[in-house]
Amino acid sequence: MKTVDLEQGVVFVGGGGADYAEPQHLLLKYANRHGLIAGATGTGKTVTLQTLAESFSDAGVPVFMADVKGDLSGIAKPGSADAKLHQPFSQRAEKIGFDLRYDRYPVTFWDIWGEQGHPVRTTPAEMGPLLLSRLLELTEAQEGVMNIAFRVADEQGLALLDLADLQAMLVWVGQNAKDLSLKYGNVSTASVGAIQRRLLVLENQGGDRLFGEPALALSDIIRQDAGGKGVINVLAADKLMNAPRLYATFLLWLLSELFEQLPEVGDPDKPRVAFFFDEAHLLFDDAPAALIDKVEQVARLIRSKGVSIWFVTQNPADVPDSVLGQLGNRVQHALRAFTAKDQKALRQAAENYRANPGFDTAEAIQHVGTGEAVTSFLEAKGVPGMVRRTLIRPPQSQLGPVSAAERAAIMAASGMGLKYDQTVDRESAREMLAARAADAARQAEKAAADDDLFQMDGDGFRQGRRYRAGDDDTRRTSTGTSTGSRQTSRSAASRSDSIAEAFGKSLARQVGTQAGRALVRGVLGSLFRAR
Repeated sequence: MKTVDLEQGVVFVGGGGADYAEPQHLLLKYANRHGLIAGATGTGKTVTLQTLAESFSDAGVPVFMADVKGDLSGIAKPGSADAKLHQPFSQRAEKIGFDLRYDRYPVTFWDIWGEQGHPVRTTPAEMGPLLLSRLLELTEAQEGVMNIAFRVADEQGLALLDLADLQAMLVWVGQNAKDLSLKYGNVSTASVGAIQRRLLVLENQGGDRLFGEPALALSDIIRQDAGGKGVINVLAADKLMNAPRLYATFLLWLLSELFEQLPEVGDPDKPRVAFFFDEAHLLFDDAPAALIDKVEQVARLIRSKGVSIWFVTQNPADVPDSVLGQLGNRVQHALRAFTAKDQKALRQAAENYRANPGFDTAEAIQHVGTGEAVTSFLEAKGVPGMVRRTLIRPPQSQLGPVSAAERAAIMAASGMGLKYDQTVDRESAREMLAARAADAARQAEKAAADDDLFQMDGDGFRQGRRYRAGDDDTRRTSTGTSTGSRQTSRSAASRSDSIAEAFGKSLARQVGTQAGRALVRGVLGSLFRAR
């Protein structure tokens, strides 16, 4: 038995039945109906993930998966008969009728921090306000301000390409809060300040490295090698797990990008790409209802784009029912039931399967051994298959991580380094807003200089124009001050104010845009408030 039979369109998962001689297959045609890999720590989830990734690659399907524990990198290196696991694996292969041939797989390593893989980036504009608000744990009011910032940036052509752009945009929003509130709703400077503090924390944690250019292109993760195998993209996530919201938000963004950019393909013979979301509970922990609805929508609709999503977690209860209902292919490793809560979760997990009269599903889930699982895969016409006890096939690649030198060699041979290892900083919102402010400051300085020249001989001119017969008979007050002089002084101040105001309005018209007028008001506001 081989990993994949393309003529039959099946992936060999393992052996089932009482003696494990009955092959258990995943139909490639229904792999885009998504899947679940669940089980307690140490029950074999990682091996199952690795074997399925190998099988998809053999079928020519690219794979993207997160390496949470740092041991999936071994998929880039063939297993060895000298390894201590060789004998147990060879015995398992013989028992299930699998032709175990050690092999390596084409791998591209990625890392947000650029340490254990090529840098992987996106931009704030691509991520959008909803996911950013989730990442920053914003309140509803703060999320509203974030949406306004993105809306104004879009309308005024201010590209948000990195964290500095977003910070500059929020500063501008805070400075123009009064004007923006009239059009978009209340903009609180306190909310702007709170968002800026969250962005500062994210920056201090290294999250700013996620944002920038060149942004990850989907075509660079949906590839095949020269031999027709699907490239396996491994995201280094052991360090990323220290920032679980960043991890979950990035992978959800990637799913959203796949959903938005890939064209409809209907029901293909095999998936276009397989996506494994390890530690899937992080996606749903404390997630707002709007975000869960988005995940459910993506899971329901993305299958027509040819994307196969696999959630990997300890307990099926970690996944909301609305999403769990979209997962037609399931591999359930052992669950431990030490408490009443655990026993309830075990019963609920068993109820998600089509019953097998040959054994009790709940009891089987509790007692399957390491490397063994209770499985159910979609059959013809998408009908859920009867639950089976399955011995999962052994991996053909190395179980465990590659060395640092081996990882570096693989990265050096990858063409992705030429494209992604160096950042690009092109003109965007920060530079454009700074240029506007500098231009407005120059115009204000020129206006002040012109006004000073006018004031040098302007008073005499105004006094001459306003001279009338009888002004010599000005009355003196008890303090000796001329009332006519006071009136002339007030008139001169009024004319000076009107000239400054007229100049400001003229300058605003020259700047043109609403953003320019707001900047001019900020720079020249002192002239108008001095009245």
